Amino acid sequence: MTVKRAAAAFTPEARIKRHLRQHLAELGFTKDSSGSLILPDDSKDTVRALHRKQREDKASKNSSFVERLLPSLRQYFASGADVEPDKIRPKLQLVTGEGLEARLFRLAALTWSVPVSAGFGRRMRYLVWDENNGKLIGIFAIGDPVYNMGVRDDHIGWTVKDREKRLVNLMDAYVLGAVPPYNMLLGGKLVACLIRTRDVYDDFRARYAGTEGIISGAAKNARLVAVTTSSSMGRSAVYNRLKLGETSYFSSIGYTGGWGHFHIPDDLFEEMRSYLRAIDHGYADMHTFGEGPNWRLRTVRAALNALGFKEDILKHGIHREVFLCETVSNSFDMLKGAAKRPKLDGLLSVKQVGELAVQRWMIGRAGRRPEYRAWSNTSLGDLIHQGSVTAAVEVGVTKTESA
Repeated sequence: MTVKRAAAAFTPEARIKRHLRQHLAELGFTKDSSGSLILPDDSKDTVRALHRKQREDKASKNSSFVERLLPSLRQYFASGADVEPDKIRPKLQLVTGEGLEARLFRLAALTWSVPVSAGFGRRMRYLVWDENNGKLIGIFAIGDPVYNMGVRDDHIGWTVKDREKRLVNLMDAYVLGAVPPYNMLLGGKLVACLIRTRDVYDDFRARYAGTEGIISGAAKNARLVAVTTSSSMGRSAVYNRLKLGETSYFSSIGYTGGWGHFHIPDDLFEEMRSYLRAIDHGYADMHTFGEGPNWRLRTVRAALNALGFKEDILKHGIHREVFLCETVSNSFDMLKGAAKRPKLDGLLSVKQVGELAVQRWMIGRAGRRPEYRAWSNTSLGDLIHQGSVTAAVEVGVTKTESA
């Protein structure tokens, strides 16, 4: 090897290329004859494995937070003995500031087997409490959706101009689920249904109805007329055919194309940013409000192009099922511009939805699967450090749902 070739092997470009190839190989990806990635399979275990590095990174970054606050926050999480299924009474608390509620939300999100996004732009975070015992049932958060989503836009019937005008009326549930032991009682279905309540609609209107668009600068009379979400594990048992009575709460509208950046870990992403910064590429630091929630994806794509990689590396092959919740009875007319005022008939309160969901799912589940009683909140630390499925199995419980 010549001196010149030896030196080239230690350039930033060469280091990133080696890091990327090694990481993809460790995840189990192979390549076809065209150089596109091939996923080992699309099982849930494979999806969890693909997210493992991200989850480990997130757990490491939050280790001091967990060690410092878990002893004082554990009291807000139920043990199985604390739960009386027929008396569960959900109550919503909108998280504001960075006090106790924000710390509880952060800790609960760390129990997910797949890392939780921080959201982007407009964001509303909620704690779901059981008023009967003062314990946490679960959490959810809605935030600005991605700008381009073909399966969503085709389902609504949006043109590019329609989307520009009316995307402000749609949000995405980027965090949604129940914590133990409520997740063992199908509490994730309850939490999902609470998004379609008058309480959430009114909170959104109070916060965002009179705001200006970050990108357009135009006044937006925003109303929450629809919410999307997607399953992190491909298909979903939580959202599929999610109905109470005759009302549909989430409906499947199709699958994503299997493109994204979740398989690019934070340390590799930061190497890519440093490289783009070194070559004066604008995407390296283009992440302020107004640049959109797809900034990370665009940054990775820019780095891959600059390094000579095919963009097919971003095609991880996990086709996530996408769901849409029509929060008002004329959601599609609102989203298409055929109606100017949302119809709120049939939009129930948290109390009403809670009563229906407890009767529909949770009481029966408790009778059929009494294992939830074995859960102890002393296992919360294991759940956070080891991953939700592992920790749940260790205490004799099968985890049936998460986000």
